[in-house]
Amino acid sequence: MEVQSLPVDYLPILFQMLVALGFVVLTMTITHLIGPKRKTADKLSPFEAGIEVVGNARTPVSIKYFLVAILFVLFDIEVIFMYPWAVNFREFGVEGLIEMFIFMATLLLGYIYVIKKKAIEWGD
Repeated sequence: MEVQSLPVDYLPILFQMLVALGFVVLTMTITHLIGPKRKTADKLSPFEAGIEVVGNARTPVSIKYFLVAILFVLFDIEVIFMYPWAVNFREFGVEGLIEMFIFMATLLLGYIYVIKKKAIEWGD
């Protein structure tokens, strides 16, 4: 026998969501109305981890910086795919081993391509 859920069964969840949303709106409104409103130069100045702001934030940065960052993320993601493979190594068997070799070969080809293009060399 299959049990079907009716829309009325979701009423407690809807009620809880409305109460939570109402609490957030009410709390933010009350604190905004009764809170102090003192604006000073220190409060209005940009704050970055306790370090005084020096210069303009729009200073151009070399594209090499972004390229190295993207390549790091790209090649670092492989660990995310290798971890589940390593945990389930025995269940995947020889087929899983071959698939991982293909995956690693693809990454190696990409790495060789990056080196050949001299994408990670800092010299101008």
